[in-house]
Amino acid sequence: MTVLVTDKGFTPLQSDAQASVQSLDLEPDANPESVDFGGHDLIRVNFPNFADGRGFTIAAVLRRRGYEGTLRAVGHVIADQYAMARRSGFDAVEISDDLAARQPEEQWVFRSDWKAHDYQSRLRAS
Repeated sequence: MTVLVTDKGFTPLQSDAQASVQSLDLEPDANPESVDFGGHDLIRVNFPNFADGRGFTIAAVLRRRGYEGTLRAVGHVIADQYAMARRSGFDAVEISDDLAARQPEEQWVFRSDWKAHDYQSRLRAS
């Protein structure tokens, strides 16, 4: 099973097949400049481990290229990376039940005010 993390916290993941969503799965070595995202409601970008940040770049490039559908980070994204995921263009993060047990919902919700805690905001406040 997996859990969907949004700014509101944890939600059990509804099967995308049941929701009749046209999805596209991308690996972290995908070239976002050449991805044909036409007709896809959902793009899922795989994060094989928390140290692999290439997915953040993929999300930012897809948004810059005009993708307006749902972007979802999938895999080993940790709560500390949630704000970065949102700022780079992801709408949600999909994690395993195992990871959700190790990093409970409160840790993710704590970081859900991702617009207020970026580097630029902290500089302006000082």
